[in-house]
Amino acid sequence: MAFQLLRRLLLIVCAVVAPSLVFAARAAAPVSAPATSPSPATVVQLRVDGDVEPILAEYLVNGIEQAGREHATLILITINTPGGLDTSMRSIIQAILSSPVPVVTFVNPTGSRAASAGFFILLSADVAAMSPGTDTGAASPIMEMFGQPAKIDETLHNKILNEATAYLRSYVSKRNRNAELAATAVTDAKAFSAQEALDGKLIDFVATSPEDLIAKLDGRTITRFDGSTVQLALSNVSTVPVSMTVREKFLSRIVEPDVFFILLIAGALGIYTEFTHPGLFAPGVIGAIALVLAIISMQMLPVNLAGLLLIVLALGLFVLEAKYPTHGVLGVGGVISMVLGALFLIRTPWTGMGVSLGTALGVALPFAVIVIVLMRLVLRSRSWKQATGKEELLAEEGEVTEPVGSAPGEGVAIGMVRIHGELWRAAGPVGQTIPKGARVRVRKVDGLTLEVEPVNPRPA
Repeated sequence: MAFQLLRRLLLIVCAVVAPSLVFAARAAAPVSAPATSPSPATVVQLRVDGDVEPILAEYLVNGIEQAGREHATLILITINTPGGLDTSMRSIIQAILSSPVPVVTFVNPTGSRAASAGFFILLSADVAAMSPGTDTGAASPIMEMFGQPAKIDETLHNKILNEATAYLRSYVSKRNRNAELAATAVTDAKAFSAQEALDGKLIDFVATSPEDLIAKLDGRTITRFDGSTVQLALSNVSTVPVSMTVREKFLSRIVEPDVFFILLIAGALGIYTEFTHPGLFAPGVIGAIALVLAIISMQMLPVNLAGLLLIVLALGLFVLEAKYPTHGVLGVGGVISMVLGALFLIRTPWTGMGVSLGTALGVALPFAVIVIVLMRLVLRSRSWKQATGKEELLAEEGEVTEPVGSAPGEGVAIGMVRIHGELWRAAGPVGQTIPKGARVRVRKVDGLTLEVEPVNPRPA
């Protein structure tokens, strides 16, 4: 009996305690977090569209550095450029080679090109790609004169070619690309279509769009410039396009060689007009602003001092043409000097980037005409009589209404003359009387008295 009571008591205890133990065990067990999707990969998208110049280089370098600070997954640079300045190109390449974030260059959209400096930039990235219908290459350094390639010393030409090819090989070979074929774009000015570049192992992919390129890169392992490897996980991508700031867009326009030359000439013309015609104000204000903008551009562009001196010489020749009757000789010389100055103003040994011949002629000819005409007006105005005040009466002719004479030794006016429909007191030469009705000419204005002299009557 006692045994059965004890057995029932144990069953009751087990029935009460066991659920509590199970609940405690569940409460003590770690709670697993709900399944979440992995964070998206960040692709920073930059764009090269137009000439490679200092402001574009600043935009790309800042974008690459910002992507590194924000630990982006990938930097995608789309390219469409005819080339540009050597210094700007090297700044961009240096930023790409030292970027902590993998960089992909992509000639896109269809119809774009990566010529000259763009070819160097294209091959400097961790991954190079092109769209169908695009081209690259034609990276031979050239110098132009009057829109045509200029002939330079063979030694200098070889020096520029050898340095360019050595610079290209220095990083193309480390990217495991065809350095020999790449060098022909410099030495022989060869250009390549997208498929030719892919077959020649200059680029890594041909893709139709940035999305297609990212899909092809997903899961691939790439080798960085320092030899390290990175596997790209791009299945879940967030693309962040980075555009130029308003300041960069504005500066990128004024550093264009043609715009810089126009600003320089407009500034000089505005200041010149204000000095020759003081009080107009508007030409002076506009000229000062244009000149300041030209100075800003001058700090960013490789300006040739000889070009500036030729432009200053042209201005001097235009002024001399207005002062001396040279029958246009100095004017023509000034136009030639300004055109040569424009063509010499900006030059780089890598490309023919500079002021175009059309812009040089289109600015120099109107500038010459305006300066010469303004200077001749100024010089002519110095011989004009004053049109207001008593001075306007000098050398004017009138008619005697009362006989004019003077008391001997006193010079007291004793006559009247009519000039411009007005009656004036008049004094004639000492000891001489001018009769009524005679014509006289004003020699001097003394207060309200005119000193006159008789005018010989014209023959009938």
